[in-house]
Amino acid sequence: MLDLTAEFGQIDIYLFDQLLRGRIVPPARIFDAGCGAGRNLVHLLRSGCEVFAVDAAPESVAKARELAARLAPSLPASNFRVEPVERISFPDNLADVVISSAVLHFAGDHDHFAAMLRETWRVLRPGGLFFCRLASSIGMADRMRPLGGGRYRMPDGTDRYLVDEAALTTWTADLGGSLLDPLKTTIVQDQRCMTTWVVRKGGVRKGRAGGL
Repeated sequence: MLDLTAEFGQIDIYLFDQLLRGRIVPPARIFDAGCGAGRNLVHLLRSGCEVFAVDAAPESVAKARELAARLAPSLPASNFRVEPVERISFPDNLADVVISSAVLHFAGDHDHFAAMLRETWRVLRPGGLFFCRLASSIGMADRMRPLGGGRYRMPDGTDRYLVDEAALTTWTADLGGSLLDPLKTTIVQDQRCMTTWVVRKGGVRKGRAGGL
């Protein structure tokens, strides 16, 4: 019997959906912007993808490196770097797929969000896939208390930078992207909203990501 946890780790279910739809296949170059301990990377490392990642927390990057050393020992440790998402040292157009999972809503204000998003977008090649999950006000706007600068106090008591449908639609156009999927929002029992935003960068170009 297949051990799904061993094979896929604690992968975001909506990222798993992209795998099932054949949009991410080896040997795609994957960039995880805000990788944490690598919860979304287990299957990608196992399957032969070339993985790069950053996180501002040294302990998280150390764990991601340990994971990579175990599952994909040929990858250099330098593929995993301690740096904030708004100041990425990797080159332009590096990756076929960029993952931004539960990261952008930690922006401190509008300018910080823009810097994080644009820098994340910079490392994605033309035709590549941008997968993003982030907190939003979609479906619960009247429950969010504004704090200024795009940040809100949510019903679950946390403070987050929140987007809405208009903001994501505008950003998609401003970045020169196109939606691969409609925006999908999960409302968690009147406590918070998480939106999945999947975008193709620029024109269509067949590549290692597959399905693009």
